[in-house]
Amino acid sequence: MKLQDLLSEQVIRVPLLHTKKEQIIEELIDLIHQSGKIKDRDLALAKVLEREHVMSTGMGEGVAIPHAKTEAVEELAAAFGITRQGVDFAAMDDKPVRLIFLLVGPMDPTGPHLQALSRISRLMHRSEFRDRLVECPSAAAVLEAIALEENSL
Repeated sequence: MKLQDLLSEQVIRVPLLHTKKEQIIEELIDLIHQSGKIKDRDLALAKVLEREHVMSTGMGEGVAIPHAKTEAVEELAAAFGITRQGVDFAAMDDKPVRLIFLLVGPMDPTGPHLQALSRISRLMHRSEFRDRLVECPSAAAVLEAIALEENSL
């Protein structure tokens, strides 16, 4: 599974409009909802926030991956945003977050959801790639950077 297959300019926002974790999650949910991939926006939002309250999805190194499984979608959907400044996401390393991938997957099957989480984690492990993403001025530039990185793996 490639991220470039899950993302489009429609579900990428550079920069994100909000500066608080919950508002950013809602902003990204709204992007996916506007793309037509969420049947029940409020349910999807509630599930992602519920998951976030159980344990932060701030993975460290300036990256967060809020996610949830929900009946609100029929297939895996994603959104991505870059903040202008760091946001407190209660990350494992206590560092602020600037790169946020949001995933919502159906209750079954689990495979695509886990594959996408793994793919994001793998890509975000490279500091040079994270630095390139933070500097992207547009959704098109984000897609191009992700495609280049994925194709080099």
